Amino acid sequence: MSENLTVAAAKPAGKGLTIAIVVSAIVAIAGIALWGVQIAGGLIQTGSRDMAPWGLYMMCFMFLVGVSTGVLMISSAPRVFGFESFGRIAKISTWAATVLAILAAGFVIIDLGGPARIWELFIYSNFSSPLMWDVVAVALYIVLTIVYLWAIVCNEAGKVSNLALRTISVIAFASAILLLCVDAWIFSLQQSREMWHSAVLAPWFIASALASGTALVLLLAAAVRKCGFAEIDAVGFSRLAKLLGVFILADLYFYACDLVTEAFPNAGGSEIVAMITTGQIAPFFWIEVIACAIAAVICFVPKLRTLPAVSIAAILTIIGVFCKRIQIIIGGFQIPNLDMAAIMTPFSAASWKGGLLTAYQGTIYAPTLLEVGIVIGVIGLGALLLSLGMKFLPLRLAEK
Repeated sequence: MSENLTVAAAKPAGKGLTIAIVVSAIVAIAGIALWGVQIAGGLIQTGSRDMAPWGLYMMCFMFLVGVSTGVLMISSAPRVFGFESFGRIAKISTWAATVLAILAAGFVIIDLGGPARIWELFIYSNFSSPLMWDVVAVALYIVLTIVYLWAIVCNEAGKVSNLALRTISVIAFASAILLLCVDAWIFSLQQSREMWHSAVLAPWFIASALASGTALVLLLAAAVRKCGFAEIDAVGFSRLAKLLGVFILADLYFYACDLVTEAFPNAGGSEIVAMITTGQIAPFFWIEVIACAIAAVICFVPKLRTLPAVSIAAILTIIGVFCKRIQIIIGGFQIPNLDMAAIMTPFSAASWKGGLLTAYQGTIYAPTLLEVGIVIGVIGLGALLLSLGMKFLPLRLAEK
């Protein structure tokens, strides 16, 4: 990158940040109201049914966990491995990782349908279930991200030593990897779901997290440079862009390995490959592949590696990774895993009237407007928390 991205820290954002807080608060309140509608009427108002119990909320959960852990790993990596920082936005990135993790946990509560009974999850815990492992891993991760942010702030104030900060960063980094592995095990240990039952999911989830996390850090870097919130140098930004390209290729590599294994003659996965590449979820597959391919080209070609182009590459990467989450959730339920009776009810599938044949002709799941509205509300809540943090938390000072 030829342009100099170093800028002086600006004064605290004024009206713009205040407007962002007000608008995001309104969106969040609207989302909470819609959630109340869902609680009152039940999950029958969503697109989830017995044959596809997970939908948009779990897609968002997986996606946000991946982005959050990716952001934390990229932000803490310089301290963990002892190399030069990518840019002075560690505190902002860590706060963003914390907010995303909180939102991810919120989607789990929303997906439960009856949040008033969440206490039963802890009273009747089944620690032999990967789902319970995930509850513990998410809670631990959120606590550690908050502790890590506190440690960065205290280190700048001289209240926490560099050794202590590095120790905390190593623990936080490890917790991010642990959470990704546990999330992957939720799916890969399901022998009854052929698309999920793969040993490659754990490293694949890590690659996706690093790609989407790096993309978000780049967008944060571009944003804070725009408003003068922190100093971002051209070398660090360019290095991050190159890393994004590497992580994108790693992500696509794991996907290719999985597809080749499934498509190999007599492997028994030809139905899955057909569903992904030419079937019901093919549009999401091709959007991911094309978006990530374009993003990788931008990241690796020096003449294209400008601030606007890299920002576009980051957005394309995030879109691609979310499309992957759609494929994983819907694809896992798209192929029946049992020989079921032809008797269908409104609780079996959204398209139940025509029996099993029509239920699987299209996608087995499609979100309702209520689900979309609640998701937008949660995004508003995230924007509100991020804006409040930038306004009231000590995130502005550049890390040393």
